[in-house]
Amino acid sequence: MLKRILAVYLFCLLSFLVQAQPPQGRRFDPARFQAEMEQFITTEAGLTPYEAEKFFPVYGELQRKQRALFDQMRRYHHVDPNDERACGEAIRMMDSCDLQMKKLQQSYHAKFLKILPASKVFKVIRAEEKFHRKMFKRIARH
Repeated sequence: MLKRILAVYLFCLLSFLVQAQPPQGRRFDPARFQAEMEQFITTEAGLTPYEAEKFFPVYGELQRKQRALFDQMRRYHHVDPNDERACGEAIRMMDSCDLQMKKLQQSYHAKFLKILPASKVFKVIRAEEKFHRKMFKRIARH
């Protein structure tokens, strides 16, 4: 179980490192990434301009809070695997962050449902996943 958890978090860390070191002179541009993601989600979910205007500020709040949790989890990637106490604490803290992440998603999904019909919220969730897979493949190719 511990190996599986560590493998998932190492994969996340690797993806952040790959993102932080752009291929041959191309720098990661967070604003461009955000704009591309919003455009992709808008298109995939079929959001109207009015819906997008109401939705994306709330979506941005969720992303900022998720990023803070990811930053917390990243702190535990450098735990000495020979230190039983530190490993136990890291596992408990990462589990806590995972639970907080799910609760955060659940509360924001409820907020999204006040802005958009359920079918569009579902499409947004799927579009976000699809966009991240697409970007990861793009990074992996370079």
